[in-house]
Amino acid sequence: MINAVLVFNNHGKPRLVRFYQHLAEEVQQQLIRETFHLVLKRDEHICNFLECGSLFGGADYKLIYRHYATLYFVFCVDSSESELGILDLIQVFVETLDKCFENVCELDLIFHMDKVHYVLQEVVIGGMVLETNMNEIVAQVEAQSKLEKAEGGLSAAPSRAVSAVKNINLPEIPRNINIGDINIKVPSLSQFM
Repeated sequence: MINAVLVFNNHGKPRLVRFYQHLAEEVQQQLIRETFHLVLKRDEHICNFLECGSLFGGADYKLIYRHYATLYFVFCVDSSESELGILDLIQVFVETLDKCFENVCELDLIFHMDKVHYVLQEVVIGGMVLETNMNEIVAQVEAQSKLEKAEGGLSAAPSRAVSAVKNINLPEIPRNINIGDINIKVPSLSQFM
């Protein structure tokens, strides 16, 4: 199982943090710092797998990471996951981000955090690998983007709701509503129209 997905820059600033087990925020911050220091001090030519049992409180946890330009992509997994499979999963995740953002960079992760989280949720959900087909992931992300554009985005939702309520075409405004034994008197709504 994947316990955490961490992406941070060369200076240790987290750009994406997703834990798949409940941990207190202080513990999460400590794990991010210690993970960064463990990964940073490793040489470029050393294996991308790192035992980290002391960090997560169990002997069977591993950090699997890749370094791309200014970003470290780190997956913390237990012993049931294949190291090479997770390395491939990191590659799929990065290539998918690259397709979604057309040459992804650190700023894309900062300014489009919602889209990055959506891509991650298409790849990993609940700590389990969901999808590894890059074309399928990109198709789902594009479908989500089209849906958001068609709806005017999330920011337009309140105004759409108000206009929908104003445009309700009732032949007459009900004065009394009877539901079984309950009788509700509706006040005059002329002040709202």
